[in-house]
Parts: sequence; C-alpha cells; structure tokens
Amino acid sequence: MLNSKELAWLDFNERVLQEAQDKSVPLLQRLRFLGIFANNQDEFIRVHVANIVRTGKIKPGKKNFVPEDANVYESSKHLLPLVNSRVSEAQKKFEQVCEAVLSEMEANNIHIVNEQQLDESQTGFCRDYFSSTVAQRLVPLILKKNTEMPFLKDNSVYLAVQMITAKGNRRYAIIQIPVNESCPRFVVLPSVKEKTVIIFLDDIIRLCLDEIFFMFNYVSISAHTFRALRDAYFSFDDDDISKSLIEKMNAGLNRRLHGQPVKLVYDSEMPEDMLEFISGKFKLKESRDLSAGGRYHLMSDLMKFPKLRPDLEDIDLPPLHSPDIKPFSSILKVIDTKDILLNYPYHTFNHFIDFLKEAAIDPKVDSIYINLYRLAENSKVINTLINAAKNGKTVVVVIELFARFEEEQNTEYSELLQKEGVRVIHGIRGTKIHCKLVLIKRKNKSYVYVGTGNFNESTARIYSDFGLFTSNAQAVADAENVFDFLQSIPVRFFTKQLIVSPYYMRQGFEEFIENEITNARNGKKACIHAKFNNLTDEKMIKLLSKAGREGVEIRMIVRSACCMQMHDGEDNIRIISIVDRFLEHARMIIFHNGGDENVFIMSADFMPRNLNFRIEVGINVFDEKIKKTLRDIFDIQWKDNVKARDLENNYIKAEGDKLCRSQLELYEYFRNAE
Repeated sequence: MLNSKELAWLDFNERVLQEAQDKSVPLLQRLRFLGIFANNQDEFIRVHVANIVRTGKIKPGKKNFVPEDANVYESSKHLLPLVNSRVSEAQKKFEQVCEAVLSEMEANNIHIVNEQQLDESQTGFCRDYFSSTVAQRLVPLILKKNTEMPFLKDNSVYLAVQMITAKGNRRYAIIQIPVNESCPRFVVLPSVKEKTVIIFLDDIIRLCLDEIFFMFNYVSISAHTFRALRDAYFSFDDDDISKSLIEKMNAGLNRRLHGQPVKLVYDSEMPEDMLEFISGKFKLKESRDLSAGGRYHLMSDLMKFPKLRPDLEDIDLPPLHSPDIKPFSSILKVIDTKDILLNYPYHTFNHFIDFLKEAAIDPKVDSIYINLYRLAENSKVINTLINAAKNGKTVVVVIELFARFEEEQNTEYSELLQKEGVRVIHGIRGTKIHCKLVLIKRKNKSYVYVGTGNFNESTARIYSDFGLFTSNAQAVADAENVFDFLQSIPVRFFTKQLIVSPYYMRQGFEEFIENEITNARNGKKACIHAKFNNLTDEKMIKLLSKAGREGVEIRMIVRSACCMQMHDGEDNIRIISIVDRFLEHARMIIFHNGGDENVFIMSADFMPRNLNFRIEVGINVFDEKIKKTLRDIFDIQWKDNVKARDLENNYIKAEGDKLCRSQLELYEYFRNAE
C-alpha cells in the first residue's frame, strides 16, 4: 500500500519543524527553520492543496468525463479533509514552537516587541522610520460594501483597518505591508543597555495609523493582518498561433497572478464583522477556506531574520576548493587528464563558474551548450554565457520556461540571452527539461558536466548537490546526442554512459534492480544504496519491495516525500531521512553488481514526473576514485545518528558513544582530502 505523496510531504515538513525544536541547533537558526517550515507550508497550500481542490471539481456527469476521472475525483474527495486537518495541526504546532523560540530569545536578551510595548525614545525612532522609509511606499485602499475587493498579491501581507465613528459606523481599508531589501520586515531598534530589540514592520505601520488616516473622523482605529493564498496552477494557452511563446508565457503568468484564492489566513483576534466583510470580498465562506492564525503572517520572512549574534548562529563552514583545481590555472587541462567530482556546498560553486568563464574566453572553444532550470538573480551563469557569445562562441541555451515559480525570471533571461546573440531553445512541447547538463566543444577535445542541482550560485551555498566534470569520449558523444535531440535535429537518440528519461532511465534502472534480484537468488551478495529527494513512483516502489523480499539489501536516504511502507518480509529494506543545515538535494544510486559497482548521479528522483514526463540526465560514473568518494559519502550519511530520522520521524539513536552528524563529517572529509 502506498502513502499519499501529499501526506508524505507533510511528514517531511514536520522534520523541518523538528529542527526548530532541536535545542542543539543554534537559537537564531531555529528561528530560520521556522521560516523554512512556513515557506514550505505556504507552497504546499498553493500547489498541492489547490490541486486537490481543482481535481475534486472533476465530477461525474460533467462533459468529457472519463473513467480515470472518477478515481481522481474520489481520491481528492477523501484526501482533502485529511490534508486540511494535517495542515491545521501543523500550524498550531508551529505557533507553539515559535512562542517557545521567542521566549528563549528573550532569555538571551533578544526581544521582539509590538507598538504597544515601546518606550518614548523607541516610539520616536519608529515614527521617524515610518516617515523616512515606509510612508511613501504605502497605498491605502478604502473598501466599500458594494465594490469588489481590489486585487491583492499572493505572498504579501495586508493590514485590514477598521475605523469606528462616534455613531458606531464602520469604515474599512487595507494596506499592503511593503517588504523589500530597503524596507525589511524586521527593524532593529536602538539598543537599551545590552538588550537587542526588534519590531515587525507591521507594528510600525500600526503605530502610525493616525498619520495615514488623519483625514477621517473616528473614535477608534485598529488593524489586523491577513493574507490570501492563491492557486499557483500555471495555465498556458498554446492554441493561439498569432502570439509568440513569450507572449503566451506572460499571459499565463498574469492568470496565475490572479489565481483563485485557496485559503484566507487571518489574525484570530480580528473582529467578527471585519472577518465577515473581508472573507465575503474574497467569496470564501466555507470554514475549510478560512484559517485563523497569530498576529503575524507570511512567517517565511523569518528566513531573513537579521544576523545579530554570532554565538547564536551556525558555525561558519566556508566552501572548500577542490584539491584537483588550482587557483589561476586551467580547469579544462585538468579535465583532460581526470574526471572531477564536486559536492556543493562543501565545494565552492565558483569552480563551475570558472569552468564556464574559461570556456568563454578560450580561443580553441567553439561552442557551449547548457540546460537551465532555476537561476540566481543577477546570475553569473547568464553573464558568462553572454560574454561567450560576444567572444564569438556558438552558445546554445535550453531554458525551461515552465520551472515552477521561476517562469517570470526565466522568461526575462530568455529574452536577454536572445538579444545578446545566444541561441535559445524553449524545449519540447509537453515535456519539462529538468536535466543539469553542459557540453563544451573545443578543438580536438570536448567536455561534459552532469549535475544533480541547478546552476544557481545562491542555492549552491545551502543545497547539497553533486557535479561531475569529464572529457570521457562516450559521455561527450551521449551529450551531443541529447543536445541534438533537444534542438529537434533528427538523430537516433541512444546513449551508453548517460542515462536519460523519459526514454531509457526507467528501463535502465529496472534492469539494474532485476540484476540485483538475480544475484540474490543465486546466493550472491546483492545490494542497492540510493539517495533521493522523493520516492513516490509506484512501479519503482513495488520493484524495490520485491527486491527486498528476494534478499537484496536496500538502504535509501529519502529527504522529502517517501511513499514506501515497510511490510512483513521486507526486513532487508531500511529508509532514513536527513534534515540539517544544508538541504539534501543530491541524487545517487549504487548497485553492487557482483562486486563491480555501478554508481550513478542524476537529476531525477524516483517520481512519475521525473521518469515519465521530464528530460532528466544521469551519468554512470566510471572513474574508480570518484566511485569510492560517492560510496564514502553515502556511508557517512548512512551512519548519521544526529540528524537522521526513520519513516515515523523518530531520530535514529546512536549505538554507543559515537555521534555522527553527517554534514559536519562530510565537511571534514573534504577538508582533509588530498
């Protein structure tokens, strides 16, 4: 029996919340884990809950209803109450943990105050700050009974303002809290003795309501936060041949921007009449659509809480340089002689940037091919590719416009690259291109990079990923085939060292698993060790379960959603999850293969979307030293007894006195590498 992937994902976010509760985690980092939890929960509602609601509307009797829709409808009908209940329980637990963390912060002389707790000097500071920084950014909107709610942005917090006259009449207004880099959510007030005092921007605005609404007559004024979570579904009209792809993308982005509200989150202290007025404007009346919360919302902003005290933060782990890559020397010359494995964030992502920079100016490099999915703001990768084009290189960029929540940025980058002479390809209709592949063609030599994570220098500091450089002739030939295919060049699409979905990856991994089953049946040692973000593909789960029953030793590290359940007779299967300061994002799988291990890194998880509907690329690692390194990485993580949990979210207990926090162990492993 399989777990729902939605419920399995909520299990993962519970592990994130455990980090906020873990007193061995530095205090301010615990606060940021609360922000990560809140961000995950918001995205879950916007994507997964919205999808359940949407698919639940496919009711029998509707036009074009097909038998498969009945399963979707029934599944959604039963799943939605369960998911909503879990989300509500998690929110209550979040608020309890948040209160506990804030209490500990006070014990450490860090105080978060509201507008009613300010002394005279702090009040003066806040009013001056409001006047100089905040006031010009506010656009108050007056609400009337007979007018529709003005459009309110997703991922923004609003204050609902109520003004009551001497006669008891009520007037309502809303104000968006204008958070950005120059107007942060958290404002540090002048310190008093050794106290650090922080106030939410929300409360500075509350303090100054009298300055905003001075022109109205009222005897009382109050404000309560609320926000609307909208369906993040991206609809794309591909039928209109009169519009360019970019025009269609922009239209789709506009439709998402105005997506149907899924849930209204509001301050539980909000007066009943105000709540009724606001929810009525959103046309949200059902209790399941309304969620009472605390005084503050969009708590994902806690991820950006100011760094105040080094003693309450994580120990700094500066990215390391690979011993194979020397400063101010050619990376390409090194790859001529050996393959290089990088493991971010332990290794610096600058090595990859330098790889592209060298190719961009090397006179012998003819062309650069790259897949892009998620990128940093002001991306160095984009700048380097533009420089390469200006230097006369042929630069071909396959950019995925439909990367969720990155559509706008990727569309902008696509237009910029084309203006600078880069050939941009928008992929294959109906198939996302999720692989992380680079091909550099140089006279008499070519180079390939295969990664598990995005070409994003910002997330590479906190996401754990692999990247492999090679000049192996077979890998080069395979990469050429992949890029020819992506450019719609007729080619017999077949690869040997690279393993590609949705064409060969599932079949290939099934054959490797079946081989382990055969070895187990013949009395040989058989094992599969794997690391995924998600394990939700039913066919793969059933095959792995079969392998376990046949005697194959299966060890898996699954960070997020895991739909595999243990049954009697499957004692050979063990699964753990690791949640720590770095996001475990790398994918790898090791097949024992009778002692001659087959080791893969790849961009794909064992999920239907990755194996069936996306272009994904993995590579069979041939270099024996790198195979050993990947084996060591897995073994170190498998021994984790500090941050590892089982499928029930119970911490793995240490055997004896030996503690292993794998991320710190891996940092030392790479620091001591020769």
